[in-house]
Amino acid sequence: MSDNDDEDSRDELRESLDQAASGAPAAGWAVRDRFSANEIFERVLASATEEIAASKKRLFFSGLAAGFAIVLTFLGHTIGVEMFPNNRFLSAILYPVGFIYIILGHYQLYTENTLPPVALVLARLASIPLLLRVWGIVLVGNVVGAALGAYLLAHGGVLSPEAVQTGATFVSTGLDHGWWAVFNRALFAGWLVAGVVWLDHAARDTISRLVIIYISFYLIAATDLYHVITAACEVFYFLLVTDAGLVIVAYEYWLPVFLGNTIGGVFLVTLVNYAQTEQSRYPSIRELTLRELVFSWYGGRETSSPSQVPDNDNSENE
Repeated sequence: MSDNDDEDSRDELRESLDQAASGAPAAGWAVRDRFSANEIFERVLASATEEIAASKKRLFFSGLAAGFAIVLTFLGHTIGVEMFPNNRFLSAILYPVGFIYIILGHYQLYTENTLPPVALVLARLASIPLLLRVWGIVLVGNVVGAALGAYLLAHGGVLSPEAVQTGATFVSTGLDHGWWAVFNRALFAGWLVAGVVWLDHAARDTISRLVIIYISFYLIAATDLYHVITAACEVFYFLLVTDAGLVIVAYEYWLPVFLGNTIGGVFLVTLVNYAQTEQSRYPSIRELTLRELVFSWYGGRETSSPSQVPDNDNSENE
């Protein structure tokens, strides 16, 4: 056996040891504890493959748990603002708690899903209907969970009378900003949250992920940006403790947050990050045709490794 054959064998062994069960890189190629943009994108695709193939029941209840957990963020932010009403730097210190719980617990959060499934669609490994299916089910679950949590906060005697009034100021302040100001702030928040997903896939340990999550979401509250599921909790709470109308509050406050987060997450992060990668996809999975991309339910597998899927095999998710 020649030296070249020995070297090729060592490379193949190294590659097999550096792959997760999904086929995504488990370690960097050039530097083992760092990933290139291509390797990060492959890890994103691996996560998206599992998410987009999940059952409706799993997506909904995971989204419900995330929406309920976001109440921890609302609660922490309310207490922080009550204690430090004139110091935004300190009042935001507990805001990331709910997001830490959600992301490290692998619950489904709408903004967290703006990056992985879209990346899968861009790589033509999953269809647009599947993407909308994930978005819709997770969003409904998040909103229902946020509504349940807001109801408990409003009527469960959890907050002091002073904190009750403080919690209602989040929506009223947003309404004072105006539709476009809220949209622009939500745009930056969507970019920030989708960026957290990208960095989360670049990290290799829980401590690194914890620091990334905390700093990024702390910045949302400290800079007065808006997150759509937190905003949903704020809206339901506001409606429960005031006599405001649902339609006006939803249109003037929640809708621009929803649109801003979605556009910020998809266009400012996913498309930019995708553009810097080079054929970062699993070569053993054939790309969907244009018709399949737009009209089919193809894409994603929940249990099989993507590297094991035959070229001519695309499973339906319904």
